[in-house]
Amino acid sequence: VLSQKKMYRKYHSRPNFRQMKLENVSVALEFLDRERIKLVSIDSKAIVDGNLKLILGLIWTLILHYSISMPMWEDEDDEDVKKQTPKQRLLGWIQNKIPQLPITNFHRDWQDGKALGALVDNCAPGLCPDWQEWDPNQPVGNAREAMQQADDWLGVPQVIAPEEIVDPNVDEHSVMTYLSQFPKAKLKPGAPLRTKLNPKKARAYGPGIEPQGNVVLKPAAFTVETINAGLGEVLVFVEDPEGHTEEARVTANNDKNRTYSVSYIPKVAGLHKVTVLFAGQQIDKSPFKVQIGMALGDSNKVTAQGPGLELNGNVANKPTYFDIYTAGAGSGDVGVVIVDPQGRRDTVEVILEDKGDNVLRCTYRPLLEGPHAVHVTFAGTPIPKSPFTVNISEGSPPLAQAATPAPIMIVPQSIRTPPADKAKKAPPPPPKPKRAPCNPNACRASGRGLQPKGVRVKEVTDFKVFTKGAGTGELKVVIKGPKGTDEPVKVRDIGEGIYECEYHPMIGGKYVVTITWGGYAIPRSPFEVQVGPEAGAQKVRAWGPGLETGVVGKSADFVVEAIGTEVGTLGFSIEGPSQAKIECDDKGDGSCDVRYWPTEPGDYAVHVICDDEDIKDSPFMAHILPANNESFPEKVKAFGPGLEPTGCIVNKPAEFTIDARAAGKGELKIYAQDAEGVPIDIQIKDNRDNTFICVYVPQKPIKHTIIISWGSVNVPNSPFRVSVGEGCHPQKVKVYGPGVEKTGLKANEPTYFTVDCSEAGQGDVSIGIKCAPGVVGPAEADIDFDIIKNDNDTFTVKYTPPAAGRYTIMVLFA
Repeated sequence: VLSQKKMYRKYHSRPNFRQMKLENVSVALEFLDRERIKLVSIDSKAIVDGNLKLILGLIWTLILHYSISMPMWEDEDDEDVKKQTPKQRLLGWIQNKIPQLPITNFHRDWQDGKALGALVDNCAPGLCPDWQEWDPNQPVGNAREAMQQADDWLGVPQVIAPEEIVDPNVDEHSVMTYLSQFPKAKLKPGAPLRTKLNPKKARAYGPGIEPQGNVVLKPAAFTVETINAGLGEVLVFVEDPEGHTEEARVTANNDKNRTYSVSYIPKVAGLHKVTVLFAGQQIDKSPFKVQIGMALGDSNKVTAQGPGLELNGNVANKPTYFDIYTAGAGSGDVGVVIVDPQGRRDTVEVILEDKGDNVLRCTYRPLLEGPHAVHVTFAGTPIPKSPFTVNISEGSPPLAQAATPAPIMIVPQSIRTPPADKAKKAPPPPPKPKRAPCNPNACRASGRGLQPKGVRVKEVTDFKVFTKGAGTGELKVVIKGPKGTDEPVKVRDIGEGIYECEYHPMIGGKYVVTITWGGYAIPRSPFEVQVGPEAGAQKVRAWGPGLETGVVGKSADFVVEAIGTEVGTLGFSIEGPSQAKIECDDKGDGSCDVRYWPTEPGDYAVHVICDDEDIKDSPFMAHILPANNESFPEKVKAFGPGLEPTGCIVNKPAEFTIDARAAGKGELKIYAQDAEGVPIDIQIKDNRDNTFICVYVPQKPIKHTIIISWGSVNVPNSPFRVSVGEGCHPQKVKVYGPGVEKTGLKANEPTYFTVDCSEAGQGDVSIGIKCAPGVVGPAEADIDFDIIKNDNDTFTVKYTPPAAGRYTIMVLFA
């Protein structure tokens, strides 16, 4: 399986004898040897005899070879892989995958769980988009969230527990084994990717947005990095000093940091404004102010000639000259420096004169005989053939007043070429009972705190003792904990021979509850209760009337809802006076309707089980009442917009009516929660004729579930599932940007504007741009535009007005 190859020799498919097992292991070890997998001090006898240390070593060797060393991963160079150890290779891949974090090891850097979130989100952007905001003081929760997402949607099994991977003393091999699965991970369809946009976390860098250093007609380039900003489109607009706007060229690099290369060519000198948009919003520090300078000329296009550059023929103390031609060379300063035979640069006076037509004349008078070097530069760079060598011959003696050389004055000339749960009060002690005959067999006790399983540490654990008809006696409750010590228990007489009892298990294990009346044990006492560990993160919740009450012969109904994306394996069991048939109806929206039919009255323990464990607060205790021939819940009618699947709007009153006029006697009770488990406040108006008007105001645009019961029984069509919409608020649409300003636009120049619908609710956006008659023709005309949908409910609209005139932009919502 690991090698995807067949064994070199046959092996025993049914090894019943030790020798056959030894031969099989030998075949496998021989295969590994041929695969050039180095095995040290291990043979078939050690494997068959169960030498744990050597077996673990063999497994680690196989992991290194087949999971880390052998497979090729994306973004890897084959030559580099050959030079690296397996540990270096895996660490390098992770460092390349999550550049936001400095990962250098397989223990210390994973302790807060955030690195796991970063790895999962970089492998599948949107699975853990908020990992940077995770609390480092909650490492186990962070690791559990990331590892569960990787298990569910990337196919990376949890071969190590979240509690282990954040342990400072974690075994590096275990961490490497787990992490080595990520390079081969593939995102499954339907993954709940959550895009988180934060344009301010996009950043731009590079010479093209530096305040200085860019010149006319030279490409100005820079980079926009969006790895921390989410997923969105990058747009860049450049406005020159004259107010003209152009859209810069943006190219996606498709690299690990999600960078974009941007380039523009400034056509005029002066202050430019560079606006960088991500998902229609300006990034940090945008707009950038860039001073564009004049382009530096090309010295290779400059020539110089004239007698002053001739090798021979010039004499000391006699002026000479040459001309410098800069036509077509662009803009730049001309410089001339003459070095005399003694290496000095300050003895020869140079005069530059602009002769027009991109010609400068340089006049100089050498003072010494011998070879001189004439250096000619343009825009700071030597022109072709510079420096020129000029031999100066002896001339006539200089005049006396010229014995001391005059100060050298070099006059540079610029030639510029135009650019083309609460604690209870302690109860009073019960009154001392009168000594009288009692009948403990007439007592009974029931409740969650007496159930054999399902109770968890730190949960409120209660039960009731019923002594009515049992005569006079003293109730005594003794609870022994797992350590054999007495556990505190509160006992409260609530009247009519009923006692409420409550205890709080703080550690897991077996608790023994002994209940006596008048010194004698009541039926079924002692009760053994197995208390499980504290409930962890829950995948589902259960609620509804069937978890509290019901009626014999009628279905007792409740709802089970998923809390996250993973529901797990659900199971149900009912324990009570009779067997009860159970049905579960999956609604396909992460919830299911569960109903059971009790045939005897009494207290039933309803176990809701997820992945073989009771969920939080399970078992639920439901008190089932005898059959009632005066109540007909099946004749209750519930109707109105507040119960319709669609049509309700957030923050708008939703009303419905309950008509129980034909339903006989019964108590109306409504259970309601939204998709996040938040109770819904429903106001009920009793019309005194067994009709009721009910009103609620949805607070969030999510699913609301409403269960209506009459006489402790669910009514027809209940539960009602209501999908609450955001509503439509066109007045909350915002339109802004240079493309909708009344002034400042120029013909044939691109512009843009943003349509922000993030607070407008549900609805479609329609946009139209028209120009007035006479702009491009005798009649009103439509203008082409591009519309880009961003992930934050905004739209970027780009258009180019073809001519001067009046334009009308219409934005419609819903």
